[in-house]
Amino acid sequence: METLGNLESFVRSAKAGSFSVAARALALTPAAISRNVAMLERNLGVRLFHRSTRKLTLTEAGERFLQEIGNNLEGLQDAIAAMATHKGEPAGVLKVSMSLTFGVNYILPLLPEFLDRYPGIRPDWQFDNQQVDLIAEGFDAAIGGGFELTPGVISRVLAPLHIIAVASPDYMKGRTPPIDPTGLSEFDGIVLRLARTGRLRHRVMRNAAGKELPAALKETIVVNDPAAMCQAALLNLGVALIAMPEALPHLESKALVRLAPRWYGDLGPISLYYATRTLLPAKTRVFVDFVLEAFQRNRWAERFAGSPRPPISSKAKGERSQIPHRL
Repeated sequence: METLGNLESFVRSAKAGSFSVAARALALTPAAISRNVAMLERNLGVRLFHRSTRKLTLTEAGERFLQEIGNNLEGLQDAIAAMATHKGEPAGVLKVSMSLTFGVNYILPLLPEFLDRYPGIRPDWQFDNQQVDLIAEGFDAAIGGGFELTPGVISRVLAPLHIIAVASPDYMKGRTPPIDPTGLSEFDGIVLRLARTGRLRHRVMRNAAGKELPAALKETIVVNDPAAMCQAALLNLGVALIAMPEALPHLESKALVRLAPRWYGDLGPISLYYATRTLLPAKTRVFVDFVLEAFQRNRWAERFAGSPRPPISSKAKGERSQIPHRL
């Protein structure tokens, strides 16, 4: 009887075409994945992969075996998840991806309470601004906006993702605040260079009536990280367009002030993503419920809204399949 680990190693490697990618998805080493697959081949008496230094491809027998497994592996995983659910003790490694600043500032502080409730769960959380493929990379969930997701992944909308114009009170001393985004060009601008393309990011802002105007900041200071933009604004270096979740604590402490307050940029929602399955693993289900509860308790959907319109209600979101736009 084959172990679930050997079968998971085979399926992940076959779909990714790489032992290394499969290893990251399963939180193992490439050597461990290779050993698992070799053991499976030895037990079956057939070679499942053609191996080379550049490429990993399925043999004819491997293709046939992958097809015959079909959804049976997911069924086994669901059965294991069901047992954990019936026991009432969610357990296992919970692999989650989220953006660095938002994850550290808002989600990580929830971890002590989460672990108090579910001590059998072991967090494996990735904080960066890179998009991930939940299924291929083996993540249980992701939190962010603008993900390009493969079919089979669903989302729960958590809050709006709005950007606003900010500067420090010291920088604005003696300066006349702008009344709309066109006036931002009169100030020193702190702008973002996209790491992926090398281009400078330009934004369009809108008001409650739906009118749109470009926010044409001077390219006085250029950085490649949103957190650096915020920090530069705190250092009295100029005006920056930053997301409300990042701006909020500084607005509340009055370290930053909002400019053109009736105008905002809409980047779509902050969402919680996870794979659609007949039965979610208990660890994933309780994480989803816990995050939704935290957003409601802290009124983050309301507080993150940069618009004067009513924010997205987290009670009426539902679950839906989608491929959201990229930020």
